[in-house]
Amino acid sequence: MNVIWITSDSFRQDHIGAYGNQQIKTPALDRLAAKSTRFERHYAAAFPTMPTRADHFTGRWTMSFMGWSPLPANVTTIAEILSAKGLHTAAVVDTPFYLRDGMNYDRGFNTFIMNTGQEGSGAKKLKDGWHESQDIRAAWRFESDYNAPQTFTKAMQWLENHYKEDFFLYIDTWDPHEPWDAPAYYTEIYRPDYDGEIIEPIYGCWRDVPGFTEDRLAKAHATYCGEITMVDTWLGFFMRRVENMGLLENTAVIFTSDHGFYFGEHGGLFGKMVYEMGPDGQYPTLDDWDKQIEGGIWAYSPLYEEIVNIPLLIYLPGVAAGECSRLTSAVDMMPTVLDVLGCDIPEFVEGQSLLPNVNDSAARGSEFIVSSIPFANPGDPVRSVDNFLRMLKAPTVTTITSEKYALLYSPEAGQSKLYDLALDPAQDNDIISDQPEIARELHQYLVKFMRDTRVAEYLMKPRLELLI
Repeated sequence: MNVIWITSDSFRQDHIGAYGNQQIKTPALDRLAAKSTRFERHYAAAFPTMPTRADHFTGRWTMSFMGWSPLPANVTTIAEILSAKGLHTAAVVDTPFYLRDGMNYDRGFNTFIMNTGQEGSGAKKLKDGWHESQDIRAAWRFESDYNAPQTFTKAMQWLENHYKEDFFLYIDTWDPHEPWDAPAYYTEIYRPDYDGEIIEPIYGCWRDVPGFTEDRLAKAHATYCGEITMVDTWLGFFMRRVENMGLLENTAVIFTSDHGFYFGEHGGLFGKMVYEMGPDGQYPTLDDWDKQIEGGIWAYSPLYEEIVNIPLLIYLPGVAAGECSRLTSAVDMMPTVLDVLGCDIPEFVEGQSLLPNVNDSAARGSEFIVSSIPFANPGDPVRSVDNFLRMLKAPTVTTITSEKYALLYSPEAGQSKLYDLALDPAQDNDIISDQPEIARELHQYLVKFMRDTRVAEYLMKPRLELLI
């Protein structure tokens, strides 16, 4: 058995046809879903980009012991385990953080192909505080030059040389992460009069930005949808190559994401987190920290369903398509792959294999799921996004999800929110005042989780109480 694992960044679950969205065109994913197990309630664990990859690669709740940081030397990765078992382990990625700043996310792979071009070629910081960067996008002339097309093309080329081997192939494209700059004809599917403008997210409430309109938000969303369809198109080319090679007879295929994105939900959020901006519209600098805080002030990041309920499709040869509505988590991915390949699951792994759920949709899932930015306290300098140093203004918000409820927990008094997901899937009505006992039950699970995963005492202490 082989495994192909595809991760597509910032891909909202509710923007896939197979998950019920009939407006957005994702025919390749829909075809894959038609022969896969579709997980309806699969959740992010650590958030955002690289913390999720750490969960994926280690099968551990990394929010409890590391942030956006290099993989610790004493943590074993899935690639190391599979390489030691004799599989050819390969990764083809364009998410730009795998190798930067000594991140070491290539560790264990026999072959690691880094497709550059996302965020230019990487910025070099100069002494005067400016950055020097060469934008590789300037040389793009055709759709095949774009990042996702290049990544899937290089993955196909790798398969041409290795499809007869026993292999684990990991593919990671940063698209549809912003900037949403797919060829205009993709956006025109959703906005026929599209004028080519690329709109950057606010990373806050769009209504608070003078001159920003609902129409501009709709235009930005159309460009996001266009990029989704571009990713789907090239995933389709890739899957056709996989099928032509006969690999669907002996190869499991996994598709997932790390998190979603807000397009005006929950009071007008446009982004995946909230930064504080200065009066000039720029991130504020903190001179008293000798300008070490490069990314300004990180205000807060509420983790609603649009962010944490992510897609997961698992195709397994010989297993009928199905749907799993049990609670599952990103930390379950690594043990699932090991189980599919017949490998023992190490004792340090904290996730659980989802192979039983693929074989039987009625198999048990988790009772609760914890989703969180790596734990931090106000005033802490954190590197939880893009490896820029930021000061945290408010405590990190943690979401605890059960079969019926979601608690968005904050250590600050009066800031936690509770939602009944069965009656209020859009999470519009906070019921924490009406159902405090439910909130306390979910909070107690968080306390147990922090103790079980050995969260540092100074981080755990402010989170031991629920101040409604």
